Amino acid sequence: MELFYSRDIEGGICRLDHDESGHCIKVLRHRCGDEISVIDGCGTLYRCRIVSDSHKEVTAAVIDSVKDWGSHPYRLHMAVCPTKNNDRYEWFAEKATEIGFDELSFLNCANSERRVVKCERVNKILIAGMKQSHKAWKPVLNEMTDFKKFIESPREGQKFICHCHASEDIGEEPASVRPFLLDILQKGEPATVLIGPEGDFSIDEVKFALTKGYQSVSLGKSRLRTETAALVAVHCMQIKNQI
Repeated sequence: MELFYSRDIEGGICRLDHDESGHCIKVLRHRCGDEISVIDGCGTLYRCRIVSDSHKEVTAAVIDSVKDWGSHPYRLHMAVCPTKNNDRYEWFAEKATEIGFDELSFLNCANSERRVVKCERVNKILIAGMKQSHKAWKPVLNEMTDFKKFIESPREGQKFICHCHASEDIGEEPASVRPFLLDILQKGEPATVLIGPEGDFSIDEVKFALTKGYQSVSLGKSRLRTETAALVAVHCMQIKNQI
């Protein structure tokens, strides 16, 4: 199924922006009278008929719509410290969208190697991942946020922080076994998962998160790159909600 994205849908009329219109008319050769499928990023799929086939702005009449198209039965907020290499965190954003998550916040941490993220570019990647995986929900994308500010903000549901520090270094019982994320996720309950930078969260950051109700979790025995760890967390949530 070919999917187009538009936020300009009102009064039974859908308009595609310049890029989507060019792809529709110049690349896919659609013309007036053709039916196309349009998603709005807010959960609705629209079946439309083209009434104006300008390659600068396609206009289409809405025939019918389907709400909650391609949705998933959970809410997952990923808070990830972006990697130094753009390609790695962009890869995560694309693949996580294909699997299914709801919100992405980039964290500015003590050991961060990147302090600036081009959100406009990431947003385009989220849209592409949404279209590729046949979903109508686009994850919410937030600007870079300082770690402490993020932790102090209220969050619904379960809250987890993934790190590699020894239990005794962060004030946990030395003999305690850090639970695997998949094992303690609650099916259907919202969750926020924190993934640190390539140098991990600092000990002070982990301790602060624990005081604010976050729980230390493991993503397995392997030491994972930031983007790999983040994708494992997304997949854990998907698997838990399919059991």
